[in-house]
Amino acid sequence: MYQQSDSWIEHIQILKTIVEMFLPHMNHLTLEQTFFSQVLPKTVKLFDDMMCELTSQAKELSSQNLEIQTSLRNILQTMVQVLGALTGCVQHICATQASIVLENIPSLPASVLHVVRSTFVHCKNSESVYSGRLHLVSDLLQALFKEAYSLQKQLMELLDMVCVDPVVVEDVGVLNMVIVIHSLLDMCSVISSMDHAFHANIWKFIIKQSLKHQAVVKSQLKHRDIVTSLCEDLLGSFQSCLQLAEQVAQSGAQYDADYRLFQKTLKLCRFFASSLLHYTKEFLPFLSDACCALHQLYLQIHSRCPPSLYAAAIPEVQQEEIAGAVLGTLEPLMSQLLAFQPFVHVVLDSQPELPCELQFPQCLLLVSIMGQLPAQPEDVQVLWAAQGQSPAAAPSASLLTALFRSFEQCSAELSLPVHVQGVGGRGPAVATLYEHVCVRLCTFIASLPPSLFPGLDAALLTEVLSASMVTALLAMDAWCFLARYGTAELCAHHVTIVAHLVRSCPGECHQLSHLSVLLRRLLFFMAPPHQVEFLQEFSPEAAANLPVWQHLCLQAFPAELRRQAAQEVARAAVAQSQRWLGSQHPTQDLGSLNTALSALLAVCHSAGEALEMGQRTAVMEAGEQFWAHLNTELITGQPYVQQTLSLLFPLLGFFIQTLDPRLVSQVVTLQASLLMGEPPDHVRLAVLDFVSSLGKLVISPALQDQLLPGLSFVLASLLADSSWLLEHHALEAVTQFAEGTNLEEIVPRCLSSEEMKNKVVSFLEKTNCVDETAASRVERVKQERQVFWDSSAQAALEEAEWSSFQPHAKRACPEPPPEEEYRAAVRAAAGALGALALLLLKRPAPAWLPRDVELLQQKVEELRRHVLADST
Repeated sequence: MYQQSDSWIEHIQILKTIVEMFLPHMNHLTLEQTFFSQVLPKTVKLFDDMMCELTSQAKELSSQNLEIQTSLRNILQTMVQVLGALTGCVQHICATQASIVLENIPSLPASVLHVVRSTFVHCKNSESVYSGRLHLVSDLLQALFKEAYSLQKQLMELLDMVCVDPVVVEDVGVLNMVIVIHSLLDMCSVISSMDHAFHANIWKFIIKQSLKHQAVVKSQLKHRDIVTSLCEDLLGSFQSCLQLAEQVAQSGAQYDADYRLFQKTLKLCRFFASSLLHYTKEFLPFLSDACCALHQLYLQIHSRCPPSLYAAAIPEVQQEEIAGAVLGTLEPLMSQLLAFQPFVHVVLDSQPELPCELQFPQCLLLVSIMGQLPAQPEDVQVLWAAQGQSPAAAPSASLLTALFRSFEQCSAELSLPVHVQGVGGRGPAVATLYEHVCVRLCTFIASLPPSLFPGLDAALLTEVLSASMVTALLAMDAWCFLARYGTAELCAHHVTIVAHLVRSCPGECHQLSHLSVLLRRLLFFMAPPHQVEFLQEFSPEAAANLPVWQHLCLQAFPAELRRQAAQEVARAAVAQSQRWLGSQHPTQDLGSLNTALSALLAVCHSAGEALEMGQRTAVMEAGEQFWAHLNTELITGQPYVQQTLSLLFPLLGFFIQTLDPRLVSQVVTLQASLLMGEPPDHVRLAVLDFVSSLGKLVISPALQDQLLPGLSFVLASLLADSSWLLEHHALEAVTQFAEGTNLEEIVPRCLSSEEMKNKVVSFLEKTNCVDETAASRVERVKQERQVFWDSSAQAALEEAEWSSFQPHAKRACPEPPPEEEYRAAVRAAAGALGALALLLLKRPAPAWLPRDVELLQQKVEELRRHVLADST
């Protein structure tokens, strides 16, 4: 009779009659065959038809159209009755059976979940469905929602009474329970924004049932979907907390109401976090494809919490409450995943794909893992620290490599710098990011098992050789800790290896710069007997070893050994210089000469007092002889000669107090003419080094007249340099010169313009040139980081594209481009004219000079006409 009925109202009346009158007298073992399987599919179809009709007619709803309004209200009332009838079915099962076998009633949960979800979806979309006329049916929609809510709660009570045989994994009841759990999971996405308490109750039920039937459902559940949904809900409630915390800070009179809402949302956060922690612990072996969601959850939450630059601006009280509710759960969650290989892969291999705002949380995560690994078994440490070639064995990157790469991307946090809580141990409670990472890295190194030391050495050496200065410095700090923490023999072994690497570097490069800094630092940690052996193995008397000594600080040696090393280096360097001076002065031999001068300069800076008087005299005489062979024309466009000059300036500055005043005047004149030709930066820095040393010189009135024109031009040129680095060094040089010189009036005369004087005064008074607030500085470094990030990404893309092409056949090295030859010739001419102008400032012009200048002017005019003719 029920199946043959066509009227909705009649259908519902028949269904209610069956439920109220006949259902109590049916055998519960045959309910599925005699009632549920026959009636419920028709009921579900009826409900869906009514929902479609409701949605269709709602577009025409208006206060004037009473017919549509009446029709819609009748449909809604009928749907409420359907839900009530289904509630009666569920209540009957719960009341008559102490233990329920789901296999006996499979149609009931599926049908109930379908109509409940459909109802919730309709209520959720009611604003758009009824297009602003919701008030005409709001009372019935509210009744519909309440009835569906009640039905859902009744169903969960029924499901809580279900028993599943823990032995029979392929049982139909097990499959039905899995379907129910997945349906409830789908329900969560619908109800999440409608009723937070109900949403939490559904999640609580999902977790409870998953654990209750864990033995039989664990291999069939969609663990990835469950974990991903939990992560999304936790992240959503966390973001709601942040928004509410911001409202609390601005609420004023509404403070109490806003704060209560914040507390409720925070409680929801705490629930989701603890549920995720519990579920992850119980089903960890099945979460290989959910590790990415867990990893992203950690990064996203930490990116919105201090000390992240992208943290929400909320009161400190709310920050602490959120940290206690959420961040306190994330750490044990990560601890549970430490030994899980898929999670290791995700964390270590994810760095290139992460956006810039997640790099700092990634760095904190890696540091946190590094701090937990010492308490883990060795196989877990190997899992993180070993670098593999295939996913089957180990991640493509090791923990150390991933840390350095992530640390490199934290340029904004390092430059501010950001301060991090909880370094632990004997370190500070609050430290900069660099200190935090360095302390944890050294602690990790101290705990490494011996089997992982080869990987540690390789990782540190790779970073020292990298182009990133900040990661190279971090690797050097860790290496120095290793040298102090390890045995004296280990330190000596490392010094020897690095010294060989320095000696084998083919020329100036960032690798040589980093290795030389590391070697200089490691030398201080060597035991005195090993330092003696080092001096013997890398004897300065062998020319091949001088490249090593040019980078060393002899203060690392004891007094007697320092004196011996200084004298040997000076002897070898002077001998090399004398050989070059005694030859035809070939420029191709300047490379070895520059090495000798560089080693000699290193001795003067670190152990100049150890040189004997005869050696000092020999060095000074060699410098004066070199000077006789240098002129502006020879220097311009010659890199090796420019390098020689950049070494000779500070070397002469070291002996400034004993130099011939005429030589000092010649040096300043040459420097002025060089600056007219725009020399490289290293030559300009060497000029500044010499200028700062002039403060130690007692300047006579006669020498003052000779120095002033050239010195004024040098200072003015360097203080006006467009490079902020050179400008800063110029200000330091002026300060040192002014503090040491015996003639104070020379300084104002050197500062020719008012702008230059103000610049020097501001530097001396340490006045900030830019007034920048803390917030604006944070925004600036974030924008700078984004620029660096975009350029790095573009460079990586271009490199990838370039590597895809086949290599071209080898070709001969091309000749220098003609433009460079033209520039070199123009710079040489400008330098020569500049030198001539300085000479005119010092003394009257000879009688023949006007005639020669006229000839030069004619040649310049001929060149100009030739250039104009070519351009047309």
